[in-house]
Amino acid sequence: MNSRKLPSEPRRIFAAAKAPSQQPSRILVVDVTSPSWANTCSLLSEALENVLGLACGLAGPCRVPLLSLYVVQAQQECLLPFTQVKENFSRVQACISELRSLPAEGCFPQWGNGVVQAVQDGLQQFKQYNRHTAAGGSTNSSVEITILTSQPSREMVKQLEKKLQDVDLVSLRRIQVIEVLKRDFLQPEDVEQCVPAEEPSSDMAILGMDIEVQTVEDNVISLEMLFKTWLHDHGTEREQLHLLLPSGSFGHAAAPKNTIMCLKCDLQERLLDPALFSGIADGTGRAADPSSPWHVAAWPSTALHKLRVLKALKSEGVCESVLYGLPFIIKPTSCWQLDWDELETNQHSFHALCHSLLKRKWMLLARHEPQNTGPNWNVVVHSYYVIIPSDSATLLVKAVAIRELLLPSAFPALLAEHPERVRGPIESALNNLEVEVAYNPLHLKSNLYKYLRGSLYKPPHRQQPQPREQRLERHQPRQPQSRAKAAVAPLLMAPPSLQTFRPAATARRGSCEDSLLPKEYEEFLQ
Repeated sequence: MNSRKLPSEPRRIFAAAKAPSQQPSRILVVDVTSPSWANTCSLLSEALENVLGLACGLAGPCRVPLLSLYVVQAQQECLLPFTQVKENFSRVQACISELRSLPAEGCFPQWGNGVVQAVQDGLQQFKQYNRHTAAGGSTNSSVEITILTSQPSREMVKQLEKKLQDVDLVSLRRIQVIEVLKRDFLQPEDVEQCVPAEEPSSDMAILGMDIEVQTVEDNVISLEMLFKTWLHDHGTEREQLHLLLPSGSFGHAAAPKNTIMCLKCDLQERLLDPALFSGIADGTGRAADPSSPWHVAAWPSTALHKLRVLKALKSEGVCESVLYGLPFIIKPTSCWQLDWDELETNQHSFHALCHSLLKRKWMLLARHEPQNTGPNWNVVVHSYYVIIPSDSATLLVKAVAIRELLLPSAFPALLAEHPERVRGPIESALNNLEVEVAYNPLHLKSNLYKYLRGSLYKPPHRQQPQPREQRLERHQPRQPQSRAKAAVAPLLMAPPSLQTFRPAATARRGSCEDSLLPKEYEEFLQ
């Protein structure tokens, strides 16, 4: 892997072609030897259950395709071997319940090698899983490891550096070492960076790859935001958006007509689309139709899209009522296939654009260029977008209304004078409201997590009561059969078990035996 830090930022916007997901598999290693585990346990379990509920409830490809969970006590223990998260929420809930039931603080020695052993075992398990599924044509090419600990993160990195020298890291995309801190131990400048949990505080290049070191506060929201980064699109095979601007010139000679400047960008979802959660209870939920010209986003997208900038707009001249759809964030691309110098130049150009738009108080009006110009596209329906600057190195893009969609609206003039008998009660009502300087969405919740837990839960399979005739038939004498058929019969009659890969060498608390076929069954098949 490249030792230079390329941010693994989310991407994919507009219409999408159906393709294999580039989302990495996940290994979560939880160090429970910390003195504060008793407090962190419930917070971590709640945050993990909330985010994995979102992953299971979202329509479309699963954003967390495979998950494995290790806990480090006196030694490492695999609570959840690699499991497909989608359709297996009950299994995930059982694992989280087991995590909640672990002993409290002071029960395990600290500073062992359990974390490193869990990383080694997880990588070996991932190799075995890929070999196990390769025959069916389904492979997961990369894996990311997240380590949650209350130990000093620098010491943890030193342990990893020392112990992973001889380990095959080809499939490993990234290791995150997350140091969970109590608020009492946070410096004032650290509090702000702990809440979003999106950018690493630092990274260390060892073993030819990046180990990200990050701190997070031990509360549900901070841990939730950490796990929500898993829901972003992590594909970096190519850039997702070309932002086309008319080419300028620094000299006196004007640039040739029709020449353009292209900024290569990635796009990141700002919000999860609520429509993707509809129909969970009855199983009718599905992803939005990507063929619609009004469709703004589909996750993930494999096509390259182009926005051609047509003109600039004064920020105060754009009415909020003509903007619609979900907002998306534009960032300079982190595609690994681009040359490093090109990446750097592209990033500087993007930052210069953000700065200039903010300084001029401008927005950009852009048209989405069609992807197909073949003979079947006799009439192209264009969609238009407004690109909005901010005081960060990002741009915001939102769809803007056009003539065909706009409905007539009357906006009567505001009266200058109002009767006192009307104005008084209104002023009194407003004076009783609590005033906040800024809106914080983290202060509001809609019970979506509870809804998802109830909708996705599948009770264990119970055998239906048999009719009286079948109960009597069980007591009738049966014809003798061979040993092979006798061994096969119960296997063929049993309901199919959950398809979860479990390596033979992996230890797990309370796990059942490997479902290996008896020798008689193999002879019967031959």
